[in-house]
Amino acid sequence: MSLSTLKREQIKKELKNDAYDVVIIGGGITGAGIALDASNRGMKVALVEMQDFAQGTSSRSTKLVHGGLRYLKQLQVGVVAETGRERAIVYENGPHVTTPERMLLPLHKGGSMGKFTTSIGLGVYDRLAGVKKAERKTMLNAKETLAKEPLVKKAGLKAGGSYVEYRTDDARLTIEVMKRAEEKGATIINHTKSVHFTYDSNETVNGIQVEDQISNETYPIKAKKVINASGPWVDEVRSGDYARNNKELRLTKGVHIVIDQSKFPLGQAVYFDTENDGRMIFAIPREGKAYVGTTDTFYDNVKSSPLVNQEDRDYLIEAINYMFPDVNVSDEDIESSWAGVRPLILEEGKDPSEISRKDEVWEGKSGLLTIAGGKLTGYRHMALEIVDLLAKRLKSEYKLTFDKAATKHLPISGGDVGGSKNFAKYIEQKIEDAKAYQIDEATARHFVSKYGSNAEELFKIAQTAQYQETGLPLDIYTELIYSIQNEMVHRPTDFFIRRTGKLYFKIDDVLNYKEQVIDVMAELLGYTNIQKELYTNELETAIKEAQTGNNQAAVKA
Repeated sequence: MSLSTLKREQIKKELKNDAYDVVIIGGGITGAGIALDASNRGMKVALVEMQDFAQGTSSRSTKLVHGGLRYLKQLQVGVVAETGRERAIVYENGPHVTTPERMLLPLHKGGSMGKFTTSIGLGVYDRLAGVKKAERKTMLNAKETLAKEPLVKKAGLKAGGSYVEYRTDDARLTIEVMKRAEEKGATIINHTKSVHFTYDSNETVNGIQVEDQISNETYPIKAKKVINASGPWVDEVRSGDYARNNKELRLTKGVHIVIDQSKFPLGQAVYFDTENDGRMIFAIPREGKAYVGTTDTFYDNVKSSPLVNQEDRDYLIEAINYMFPDVNVSDEDIESSWAGVRPLILEEGKDPSEISRKDEVWEGKSGLLTIAGGKLTGYRHMALEIVDLLAKRLKSEYKLTFDKAATKHLPISGGDVGGSKNFAKYIEQKIEDAKAYQIDEATARHFVSKYGSNAEELFKIAQTAQYQETGLPLDIYTELIYSIQNEMVHRPTDFFIRRTGKLYFKIDDVLNYKEQVIDVMAELLGYTNIQKELYTNELETAIKEAQTGNNQAAVKA
């Protein structure tokens, strides 16, 4: 059926009329991974997301599929080993949304790590993570470190380490996993909130009642089992169940800021110590910008819209000017920013950065399964863990048998490119194919690099597009139509933030083309005047929040 906004009523009809083996609450990377694993085993799967896919934590990360080197310092060896191994799997299954990125670790006098301990640490990291030979660490002297990134602070520089992480587009990773789950038979919908559980005569959960956030219609979804994978909302969702346990979440907030490379000409990703508290943060070049983060503070405010405040911005600006003193950036140089909330398992007496990132599965007396914690990198393994338990319960309670169908070598949507080693060749082949559609090389390269094996669909849209009359460039128009037809985009914020990332990395495109995009969406999706005004205001708010470092309109949070 595809994740088409145009088929929303048809999808709702399925959800109302069918009975499912499992319904998943939450459309972030964890829920998407569970939907893929379960549907790949032949289970009948439904998934609902109250906002847009990846709108919570899964579009607000550091955008790295990484093994968590800093967890090695905290002796969280298991987390490092598991996520380190998973990095390569995520990359192999979706090279169009994941890219190896050499990371520089400068070592200064008085810093938290010396050359000897760093060399050992990176070596252990390589072994735990099973890093391939070409990507293993190398140690550098001060001169070699500066050759890699001349902007790094020269005073007190002793040495450096170089190792590989993987850069990703977190929201696109989530949507590509979701699309593959749908291709495997899962029935999936966004902007649909689970409002309460339903139970059978034995007080066992047997489904959920949901509310369409667009039409306000409510309807039940019947399922043998329910999985709560709602990230920061896990406790809120669980509070609707009579069965409780003593586990609870502790939310922490992470903030990133984006600066144009004309002001911060970063050529190399750098992972560095801050001056005062010794936290490690990233500075990463991307699409002509440099983004820096993250902060790590406890958070008890509105989960759906965590805001960047002045203290957050000051902290990151200070960190940049400490490690890159010749750059001399200020608050006015921040072009855009984002804040995300991490759902961690409460550990009393620990600082935010010290709380384990390990995931946990909880099972209530009602039969409700809940998963929380964990990292973006480990989504596939987290899914495997809870779907193994789900399969066991379906077998014991319903005599249903599902064989384990490995996702380790299952490409996500767009990932059918012949593996990571073949991806560069695949791009060139598809650029050649694009000539038959009269698409220029730069546009074709953008489509294939971003959408992988789905690029052909964009070529077809581009060929038939009457985009000139909309006032939109060909690439934006094509991506918009594709995302409506295949990625369940309903609101302008869905498109500008989570399908394209333009609000963070190409904010000028948002400012220049927002009216035209809204007009096209209004016509295609039949917005009422009230909806059009509502969604326009929602986008304006998102722009203002992203630009708070630029216009001084920061909201104290």
